[in-house]
Amino acid sequence: MRNGGPQWTLTVPTGGDTLRQERLTRDLHDTLRRTDGLVVGFHDADGPSEPGRKGTGVGEVALWASATAAVARPASQVLITLIKEWCAKERHRKVVVTVRDDSIEITGRPDAAQERMVREFQDRVAGGDGPEPNDGAA
Repeated sequence: MRNGGPQWTLTVPTGGDTLRQERLTRDLHDTLRRTDGLVVGFHDADGPSEPGRKGTGVGEVALWASATAAVARPASQVLITLIKEWCAKERHRKVVVTVRDDSIEITGRPDAAQERMVREFQDRVAGGDGPEPNDGAA
């Protein structure tokens, strides 16, 4: 299913409009799947989510994405850049990006504060673009 790096979850919130959410999510999927080095698919909304973790609910559509070994730049840079470009097509587009227990919302009209938060998010998850860190190392 995925070949390298952490798995990212991408959700397009639409305020409960499931048809619009599905249309936009499929459009984002088509945009991302054309990129060499990224593997993208649809989350199985019917499967059980982990206890204590937010997941896609009934009627929600979400994507997963991960990088293959062929990605030259860190996956966080590639994905965030593509998502920002996709959101910029319409000012009301939003994508919630989740990696492990960290998430950020990217909008079609980011202000300086959001740009700073996105850079900080990328810095936090950039270490996850490679092998899993060893938290117990001394």
